[in-house]
Amino acid sequence: MPEGPSIVILRDAAAGFAGRKVLRVGGNSKQDIGRMAGRTVLGVRSWGKHFLLAFDGFFLRIHFLLFGSYRINERRDTPPRLSLGFSAGEELNFYACSVRFIEGAPDDVYDWSGDVMSPDWDRSKARRKLKLRPQVLAADALLDQEVFAGVGNIIKNEVLHRIRVHPESRIAALPPRKLSELIDQAREYSFDFLRWKRAFVLRQHYQVHTKTICPRDGCRLSYRKHLGRARRRAFFCEACQRLYAGGPGSAGADTDASGTLL
Repeated sequence: MPEGPSIVILRDAAAGFAGRKVLRVGGNSKQDIGRMAGRTVLGVRSWGKHFLLAFDGFFLRIHFLLFGSYRINERRDTPPRLSLGFSAGEELNFYACSVRFIEGAPDDVYDWSGDVMSPDWDRSKARRKLKLRPQVLAADALLDQEVFAGVGNIIKNEVLHRIRVHPESRIAALPPRKLSELIDQAREYSFDFLRWKRAFVLRQHYQVHTKTICPRDGCRLSYRKHLGRARRRAFFCEACQRLYAGGPGSAGADTDASGTLL
C-alpha cells in the first residue's frame, strides 16, 4: 500500500494536469467516471494516502489499497481501473485502486492538520487525539489515519525502532518525552522517506522493515505477521525497543520484552 510520501510524489508528478480539460475517460470502474469527460481539473492534491483530483462541484478520490499503481503518459498491460486522457496524447492511468467521487471541495471534507505531509500539520492536535486513545498500542496508533494521515506500515516500523519503543507499548504508558518523539518522528521520518524515495534509495535506509538483524545492537529482530488491531507486519528489536506496558488505569508495569521490570 503506497504511504503518504509516495502519494506526494504522485501529486507533484501530476500537478501539470491542473487547469487542463479531460478529453477522454475509460476504465473498468463501476463509478460514473463519464462525469469527468469535458470537465477541467481544478486542482491536484493529496491527503494522507488519498490522491485527489478536484473538479467544479466534486472531486475524485483515488485510494491505492494494497496493490494499486499508476502510470503517467504510459500504460500497463492490464486494463486500468480509470484512464483520463488529455490533449497532446497525455494521460493518467490508475490500476487496482478504489475510485470514488465526493461532492463538494476537498477543503470541505479533509482536515489538513491531520496529514503528516501537510504544511498545516498540527502536532498538538495529534497529541490530544492520542490522549483519547490511552489503551491503543503504539503500532496501531501510528497507523490510525485520523491521527497520522499518510503513515503506513513501513513508517510505523521504522519510527518505533528509531525512538526505541516496542510496538505493543500502550499509549497511556509512554512517558511524555516518548510520546513527543512518536508524534514528531511520524512526521520527520515521513519526510526522510520522501527524500530517499525521490532519490531511489529508500530501501537502503531501512533499519528494521523486512530486515533480520538490528543494526543498533546486532540482535536478531522479531517478526510478527499480524500485530495489533491493524493486523499488519511488524519488525522490531526485543533488545533495544522498550515495552511500556503500565500507565494510568493499568495493572501492568514497564518491562522489557523478557518481562524484566524497568
